Amino acid sequence: MMNNRARSALLVLILVAGTWAATAFLHAQGTHPVSGRRIASVMGAGGAAWLDRPEREREEAPSKAIAALKIGPGQTVADIGAGSGYYTVRLADAVGPTGRVFATDIQPEMLALLRTRLADRKIGGNVELVQGTPTESKLPDAAIDLALMVDVYHELAQPQVFLRSIKRALKADGRLVLIEFRKESEWVPIREEHKMSVRDARLELEAEGYTFDRVIDVLPWQHILIFRPRPAS
Repeated sequence: MMNNRARSALLVLILVAGTWAATAFLHAQGTHPVSGRRIASVMGAGGAAWLDRPEREREEAPSKAIAALKIGPGQTVADIGAGSGYYTVRLADAVGPTGRVFATDIQPEMLALLRTRLADRKIGGNVELVQGTPTESKLPDAAIDLALMVDVYHELAQPQVFLRSIKRALKADGRLVLIEFRKESEWVPIREEHKMSVRDARLELEAEGYTFDRVIDVLPWQHILIFRPRPAS
Protein backbone atom coordinates (compact mmCIF):
# COMPACT_ATOMS: atom_id res chain seq x y z
CA MET A 1 0.00 0.00 0.00
CA MET A 2 1.10 3.61 -0.59
CA ASN A 3 2.22 5.69 2.34
CA ASN A 4 1.06 9.31 2.66
CA ARG A 5 4.19 10.69 0.98
CA ALA A 6 3.76 8.40 -2.04
CA ARG A 7 0.08 9.28 -2.35
CA SER A 8 0.92 12.99 -2.22
CA ALA A 9 3.60 12.59 -4.90
CA LEU A 10 1.18 10.68 -7.14
CA LEU A 11 -1.46 13.38 -6.72
CA VAL A 12 1.04 16.07 -7.72
CA LEU A 13 1.98 14.08 -10.85
CA ILE A 14 -1.68 13.68 -11.80
CA LEU A 15 -2.33 17.40 -11.33
CA VAL A 16 0.73 18.38 -13.35
CA ALA A 17 -0.18 15.97 -16.15
CA GLY A 18 -3.73 17.25 -16.19
CA THR A 19 -2.61 20.87 -16.34
CA TRP A 20 -0.18 20.14 -19.20
CA ALA A 21 -2.86 18.28 -21.13
CA ALA A 22 -5.27 21.17 -20.69
CA THR A 23 -2.78 23.79 -21.87
CA ALA A 24 -0.92 21.79 -24.50
CA PHE A 25 -3.98 20.74 -26.50
CA LEU A 26 -7.17 22.69 -27.05
CA HIS A 27 -10.50 21.07 -27.92
CA ALA A 28 -11.00 18.96 -31.04
CA GLN A 29 -13.09 20.40 -33.87
CA GLY A 30 -15.02 17.54 -35.53
CA THR A 31 -14.48 15.91 -38.92
CA HIS A 32 -13.52 17.16 -42.37
CA PRO A 33 -16.55 17.24 -44.70
CA VAL A 34 -14.61 15.98 -47.75
CA SER A 35 -12.36 13.22 -46.38
CA GLY A 36 -14.14 12.38 -43.13
CA ARG A 37 -10.83 12.84 -41.30
CA ARG A 38 -11.08 13.63 -37.61
CA ILE A 39 -9.71 17.12 -36.98
CA ALA A 40 -7.18 17.02 -34.16
CA SER A 41 -6.88 19.13 -31.06
CA VAL A 42 -4.74 22.26 -31.31
CA MET A 43 -1.44 22.36 -29.49
CA GLY A 44 -1.37 25.20 -26.98
CA ALA A 45 1.61 27.07 -25.56
CA GLY A 46 2.09 24.28 -23.03
CA GLY A 47 3.27 22.09 -25.90
CA ALA A 48 6.33 24.25 -26.64
CA ALA A 49 8.55 21.78 -24.77
CA TRP A 50 7.54 19.10 -27.31
CA LEU A 51 8.32 21.41 -30.23
CA ASP A 52 11.75 22.27 -28.83
CA ARG A 53 12.75 18.83 -27.54
CA PRO A 54 16.45 17.99 -28.03
CA GLU A 55 15.70 14.78 -29.94
CA ARG A 56 13.59 16.50 -32.60
CA GLU A 57 16.42 16.59 -35.14
CA ARG A 58 16.95 12.86 -34.77
CA GLU A 59 13.24 11.99 -34.89
CA GLU A 60 12.04 14.47 -37.54
CA ALA A 61 15.23 15.65 -39.32
CA PRO A 62 14.12 19.28 -39.92
CA SER A 63 17.50 20.04 -41.48
CA LYS A 64 16.68 17.47 -44.21
CA ALA A 65 13.25 19.02 -44.68
CA ILE A 66 14.70 22.49 -45.20
CA ALA A 67 17.27 21.12 -47.66
CA ALA A 68 14.60 19.18 -49.59
CA LEU A 69 12.51 22.33 -50.10
CA LYS A 70 15.39 24.11 -51.87
CA ILE A 71 14.52 27.52 -50.49
CA GLY A 72 16.53 30.23 -52.20
CA PRO A 73 18.03 33.44 -50.83
CA GLY A 74 15.68 36.37 -51.29
CA GLN A 75 12.48 34.31 -51.24
CA THR A 76 9.43 35.17 -49.15
CA VAL A 77 8.34 32.28 -46.95
CA ALA A 78 5.47 31.87 -44.48
CA ASP A 79 5.87 29.65 -41.43
CA ILE A 80 2.19 29.07 -40.67
CA GLY A 81 1.48 27.86 -37.16
CA ALA A 82 5.07 28.72 -36.26
CA GLY A 83 4.64 27.93 -32.58
CA SER A 84 7.78 28.72 -30.59
CA GLY A 85 9.78 29.26 -33.80
CA TYR A 86 11.71 26.03 -34.22
CA TYR A 87 11.39 26.20 -38.01
CA THR A 88 11.23 29.99 -38.21
CA VAL A 89 14.89 30.51 -37.31
CA ARG A 90 15.94 27.89 -39.85
CA LEU A 91 13.81 29.49 -42.56
CA ALA A 92 15.26 32.93 -41.75
CA ASP A 93 18.72 31.51 -42.35
CA ALA A 94 17.61 29.85 -45.61
CA VAL A 95 16.13 33.02 -47.17
CA GLY A 96 19.03 35.17 -45.98
CA PRO A 97 19.05 38.90 -45.26
CA THR A 98 17.42 39.73 -48.60
CA GLY A 99 14.52 37.33 -48.00
CA ARG A 100 11.57 37.52 -45.67
CA VAL A 101 9.79 35.16 -43.29
CA PHE A 102 6.25 35.69 -42.07
CA ALA A 103 5.87 33.67 -38.86
CA THR A 104 2.20 33.26 -38.04
CA ASP A 105 0.26 31.75 -35.17
CA ILE A 106 -3.22 32.17 -33.75
CA GLN A 107 -1.99 32.10 -30.14
CA PRO A 108 -0.36 35.23 -28.67
CA GLU A 109 1.44 33.02 -26.13
CA MET A 110 3.26 31.21 -28.92
CA LEU A 111 4.16 34.47 -30.62
CA ALA A 112 5.59 35.73 -27.32
CA LEU A 113 7.82 32.65 -27.11
CA LEU A 114 8.87 33.17 -30.72
CA ARG A 115 9.66 36.84 -30.12
CA THR A 116 11.92 35.85 -27.24
CA ARG A 117 13.64 33.21 -29.36
CA LEU A 118 14.36 35.70 -32.14
CA ALA A 119 15.71 38.26 -29.66
CA ASP A 120 17.95 35.69 -28.00
CA ARG A 121 19.43 34.75 -31.39
CA LYS A 122 19.56 38.35 -32.62
CA ILE A 123 17.27 37.52 -35.55
CA GLY A 124 14.58 39.91 -36.62
CA GLY A 125 15.44 41.99 -39.65
CA ASN A 126 13.95 39.45 -42.07
CA VAL A 127 11.22 37.98 -39.82
CA GLU A 128 7.75 39.46 -39.30
CA LEU A 129 5.38 38.04 -36.69
CA VAL A 130 1.71 37.78 -37.62
CA GLN A 131 -1.22 36.80 -35.42
CA GLY A 132 -3.71 34.99 -37.61
CA THR A 133 -7.14 33.57 -36.85
CA PRO A 134 -8.66 30.10 -37.34
CA THR A 135 -10.04 31.29 -40.69
CA GLU A 136 -7.49 33.84 -41.91
CA SER A 137 -3.72 33.65 -42.31
CA LYS A 138 -3.41 37.47 -42.39
CA LEU A 139 -0.69 37.13 -45.03
CA PRO A 140 -0.38 39.71 -47.85
CA ASP A 141 -1.96 38.82 -51.17
CA ALA A 142 0.15 37.23 -53.93
CA ALA A 143 3.37 37.68 -51.91
CA ILE A 144 4.43 34.23 -50.74
CA ASP A 145 6.83 31.92 -52.59
CA LEU A 146 6.42 29.09 -50.11
CA ALA A 147 3.83 28.61 -47.36
CA LEU A 148 4.93 25.95 -44.88
CA MET A 149 2.82 24.17 -42.28
CA VAL A 150 4.75 21.72 -40.10
CA ASP A 151 2.41 19.37 -38.22
CA VAL A 152 -0.21 22.13 -38.36
CA TYR A 153 -2.67 21.44 -41.17
CA HIS A 154 -4.34 18.49 -39.40
CA GLU A 155 -5.26 20.84 -36.50
CA LEU A 156 -6.94 23.58 -38.57
CA ALA A 157 -10.41 24.12 -37.14
CA GLN A 158 -11.80 25.35 -40.48
CA PRO A 159 -9.35 23.98 -43.05
CA GLN A 160 -11.41 24.80 -46.13
CA VAL A 161 -11.71 28.49 -45.31
CA PHE A 162 -8.09 28.73 -44.17
CA LEU A 163 -6.80 27.13 -47.37
CA ARG A 164 -8.56 29.80 -49.41
CA SER A 165 -6.77 32.44 -47.35
CA ILE A 166 -3.40 30.84 -48.10
CA LYS A 167 -4.25 30.52 -51.80
CA ARG A 168 -4.79 34.29 -51.97
CA ALA A 169 -1.40 34.84 -50.35
CA LEU A 170 0.59 32.58 -52.68
CA LYS A 171 2.26 33.83 -55.83
CA ALA A 172 1.07 32.17 -59.06
CA ASP A 173 4.09 29.84 -58.97
CA GLY A 174 4.12 29.52 -55.18
CA ARG A 175 4.12 26.32 -53.17
CA LEU A 176 2.06 25.17 -50.22
CA VAL A 177 4.00 22.55 -48.26
CA LEU A 178 2.55 20.34 -45.56
CA ILE A 179 4.90 18.34 -43.37
CA GLU A 180 2.75 15.76 -41.62
CA PHE A 181 3.31 12.54 -39.69
CA ARG A 182 2.60 9.57 -41.97
CA LYS A 183 -0.74 7.92 -41.26
CA GLU A 184 0.29 5.12 -43.61
CA SER A 185 3.02 4.09 -41.11
CA GLU A 186 1.34 2.57 -38.08
CA TRP A 187 4.63 2.42 -36.19
CA VAL A 188 5.08 6.20 -36.16
CA PRO A 189 4.55 6.97 -32.43
CA ILE A 190 1.94 9.73 -32.83
CA ARG A 191 -1.79 9.60 -32.14
CA GLU A 192 -3.81 8.79 -35.26
CA GLU A 193 -5.67 12.10 -35.41
CA HIS A 194 -2.30 13.90 -35.49
CA LYS A 195 -1.25 12.06 -38.66
CA MET A 196 -2.19 12.65 -42.31
CA SER A 197 -2.29 10.28 -45.25
CA VAL A 198 -1.36 11.40 -48.76
CA ARG A 199 -4.84 10.36 -49.87
CA ASP A 200 -6.66 12.55 -47.34
CA ALA A 201 -4.37 15.51 -47.98
CA ARG A 202 -4.99 15.29 -51.71
CA LEU A 203 -8.76 14.96 -51.30
CA GLU A 204 -8.96 17.98 -49.05
CA LEU A 205 -6.59 20.33 -50.86
CA GLU A 206 -7.60 19.47 -54.41
CA ALA A 207 -11.19 20.29 -53.42
CA GLU A 208 -9.99 23.81 -52.53
CA GLY A 209 -8.22 24.65 -55.77
CA TYR A 210 -4.77 23.15 -55.25
CA THR A 211 -2.88 20.80 -57.54
CA PHE A 212 -0.84 18.02 -56.01
CA ASP A 213 2.79 18.35 -57.08
CA ARG A 214 4.63 15.56 -55.28
CA VAL A 215 5.49 13.89 -52.03
CA ILE A 216 9.05 13.85 -50.73
CA ASP A 217 9.73 10.98 -48.36
CA VAL A 218 13.17 11.70 -46.92
CA LEU A 219 12.12 12.18 -43.30
CA PRO A 220 12.03 9.46 -40.60
CA TRP A 221 8.39 9.95 -39.55
CA GLN A 222 6.78 12.50 -41.86
CA HIS A 223 5.69 13.18 -45.43
CA ILE A 224 6.63 16.39 -47.20
CA LEU A 225 3.54 17.13 -49.33
CA ILE A 226 3.85 19.80 -52.00
CA PHE A 227 0.86 21.53 -53.60
CA ARG A 228 0.51 24.38 -56.09
CA PRO A 229 -2.36 26.86 -56.42
CA ARG A 230 -4.52 25.89 -59.40
CA PRO A 231 -5.17 28.83 -61.72
CA ALA A 232 -8.78 29.96 -61.84
CA SER A 233 -10.51 28.63 -64.94
